[in-house]
Amino acid sequence: MSAEQDLLKTKRALQKATDADNVQDILDIMNQLACVKATQDLLKKTDIGKVLGRLRSHSDAKISQRAKGIVKKWKDDVVGSAPSRKSSAYSFNTFVIFDVVSQSSSPASSPPKTPTSQLPTNGPPRTIKSDEMVFTTTGNTPRDKTVELMYNSLALGSFADSDLLLKRAIAIERTVFTSVGQVDGDYKSKIRSLSLNLKNKSNPGLRESTVSGELPISKLCTMSVEDMASEESKARDRQLAEEALFKARGAGTAQAETDMFVCGKCKKRKCTYFQMQTRSADEPMTTFVTCINCNNRWKVSFTQ
Repeated sequence: MSAEQDLLKTKRALQKATDADNVQDILDIMNQLACVKATQDLLKKTDIGKVLGRLRSHSDAKISQRAKGIVKKWKDDVVGSAPSRKSSAYSFNTFVIFDVVSQSSSPASSPPKTPTSQLPTNGPPRTIKSDEMVFTTTGNTPRDKTVELMYNSLALGSFADSDLLLKRAIAIERTVFTSVGQVDGDYKSKIRSLSLNLKNKSNPGLRESTVSGELPISKLCTMSVEDMASEESKARDRQLAEEALFKARGAGTAQAETDMFVCGKCKKRKCTYFQMQTRSADEPMTTFVTCINCNNRWKVSFTQ
């Protein structure tokens, strides 16, 4: 079996385990993926990066952290093995995680008209000046400074093309200015909040999703500080909330023993379960399962 076929098979298994929300199976499969020597061609053909990328914000902290580690390893594999490190890094983001092939600024469709970026290093961070980027002035000095600030915030640790970063920075400034209507205290406060959160080193997911287009600029500019919290924090919060549901279920909540579920940890079928309405009333209830043998816990959400 070729490496491509093998990875496609693993991708299908990962998707199946993810749909079933089987934590142990997901972790086992990701352990296999961590051993894969990634190449740009292999990742592009299998498109496995999109499946793995979504797991970076999984409710289970172990899964989200493991997924981020694999993504970083694959990025390093691609960057380190290609002749042109810069173009390979951008292609990795384009084809594997960011899915911005259709963006008009993609280097595959139209060569950038302005100088492109250098790879981030251990030296000074990327800035609009170090990337030698120029843009059409807004005619307002504070607004122009904001574009520069947004560019610098988005460029932190990024491998993305300079034109794409500039496009996002201009869109953020324009959206905030249009919403507020003038450069005043509200404008400055919002820009400051956006910059601080985008530059947060513990929150790479916010920068990546903004640059990729996964998070629309219109939504980013209306998010609260809580909304922009790091994916790691959100994952921990979701995990704690689920654990609380297991521990704090009402005394009258019916629990039943069943063999219809297979524990992803010990593979036994002896489990107890109870159901709660955790979503809107018109959606199915969520089933919370506990393995009697090893006390492993997981949840199952059935679709109608």
